[in-house]
Amino acid sequence: MFIAHIPSGYIYAVSILKKIKNTTIPARLIVLSAVLGSILPDLDLIYFYLIDHRQTHHHKYITHWPLLWISLAFISYTIYAFSSHKKLGLLSLIAFSSCMVHLILDTVVGDIWWFFPFIDKPFALFTVKSLYKPWWLNFILHWSFVLELVICSLAICIYIKRTKNN
Repeated sequence: MFIAHIPSGYIYAVSILKKIKNTTIPARLIVLSAVLGSILPDLDLIYFYLIDHRQTHHHKYITHWPLLWISLAFISYTIYAFSSHKKLGLLSLIAFSSCMVHLILDTVVGDIWWFFPFIDKPFALFTVKSLYKPWWLNFILHWSFVLELVICSLAICIYIKRTKNN
């Protein structure tokens, strides 16, 4: 995925807002938490380009390990359920579960090591063949980019509808 992570985080946040009506947390913080979580796994791109010089597939870094985000989401839920820091627990749970949305979307055409570090095998639903240069053209000209455009369009429609209602 290239352009759909932030819009998917927004869609995820709005779906959460529909479920939790009785909260003292402002809606904008819930949206911010989900949107930040939706791009958090790709912070590894800084390391990928500046330090690793593209030697290792960036989806193999710890920020793309589902086990990391599942563990952090579990810790966040525990904080939410059993401590007085409900706001912190809920916002971090939203962010870390949004990271999982990111990984699910990446799995459409990008390798994700779902069982790493236990099993060193990538999984992707579909493969993008390397036909064009530069490399990113292969993704933009692949059918999966239409899925990204649909996600972006849906997020825009939801945003417009929400702003009209407020």
